Amino acid sequence: MFGFLTKKKKRPIIYKRADHCISRKDIDPDALKVLYRLNSLGYTAYLVGGGVRDLLLGRKPKDFDVGTSATPNEVRKSFRNCFLIGRRFRLAHIRFGQKVIETATFRRNSQTVGEIIEHASEGPFEDNTFGSPETDAYRRDFTVNGLFYNIKDFSVIDWVGGMKDLNKKIIRSIGDPDIRFREDPVRMMRAVKFSARLGFKIERITAAAIKRRHECILTAAVPRVCEEIFRLFTYGCSSEAFKLLYKFGLLGDLLPEFSHFIDSDGGEKSSTFKYLKSLDEYEKMMSSKGFEVSNALRAAVLMTAFFRKGKKDVTGRKVMQIMQDSLKTPKSVYFTGVLLLESSKRFSQPPAKAKRKFIHNRDFLDALDYNRIILRADGKSEKILNQWADLYEEKGNKE
Repeated sequence: MFGFLTKKKKRPIIYKRADHCISRKDIDPDALKVLYRLNSLGYTAYLVGGGVRDLLLGRKPKDFDVGTSATPNEVRKSFRNCFLIGRRFRLAHIRFGQKVIETATFRRNSQTVGEIIEHASEGPFEDNTFGSPETDAYRRDFTVNGLFYNIKDFSVIDWVGGMKDLNKKIIRSIGDPDIRFREDPVRMMRAVKFSARLGFKIERITAAAIKRRHECILTAAVPRVCEEIFRLFTYGCSSEAFKLLYKFGLLGDLLPEFSHFIDSDGGEKSSTFKYLKSLDEYEKMMSSKGFEVSNALRAAVLMTAFFRKGKKDVTGRKVMQIMQDSLKTPKSVYFTGVLLLESSKRFSQPPAKAKRKFIHNRDFLDALDYNRIILRADGKSEKILNQWADLYEEKGNKE
């Protein structure tokens, strides 16, 4: 049974062009094409979600998503380069070469529908259905992700108080966080991700709900959890992100043996976070050059302190098996992760002729980078490592 808490119907706050910093020149031109075409056909279409948030923060968005009143089939008929995906809720992917502008019909769901907040029983939650801009804003996870940009008049539409929280640098759940986190436990990990990535504080009531509900993460689909774990590494914020996972108890739910090691290794002062900070610096450097770090390298750095300082029977295989068993990481992550963890012995000595064949291993460059990250975290010399790098360059040029 559902009980209802009825509120007076709200109107959104409209921030005119002079009241915000978003400029069309900062929006992907293909996203603009989608917005203009849908509007010209009589549909409502807004730039939505994280793209709006990042533009308001002066950041370059990774993705530009569109919300529209057009149904998926109507979007497909409007664009020859459109493909529909998904079963539970159809999404339109409008392709421009390798780029995709994800376009979704405005949604509503049974938990949070704008002026009415529904309190659910312990039963299952209903699927999403088509809605309005208002209901779509209220079904989103956090207020800073619930802002819309209107290409018609260049305004920002705020149904949920997102602009205020953006200025306060706060991550706040839309609706009752206890309900929202039980509805989708992965939202707790997303709160951690946004807090770490943006440098925002998780608002008090939202944080308290994560502490109460953290065990619900074990009911989430494992592939989604695994995907979200690796997203914590992006943007060079893994050290802070995993500290928050540990602080809220989520790490203990997902990787209990690893979390117990961190307990014994100084908690938030564990050397785990020292290695992650070194990885973050490396990630930022690689990102500035247009490259992305492999998930195997990320996983190996995460587990380095556990591998080196854990119990005597802890091996590279056992450490990576813990991640694979709990998170169902790909086998490629497992095998490469084991190689990286155990590669430090090879690089502790100059490249003797008998061991030089290692430079032909497909994971050699990852191993080189892994050891550089660890040496820098420990403040140790990279002299021998540079000899291996020079040998690789020499052999590569000859071949």
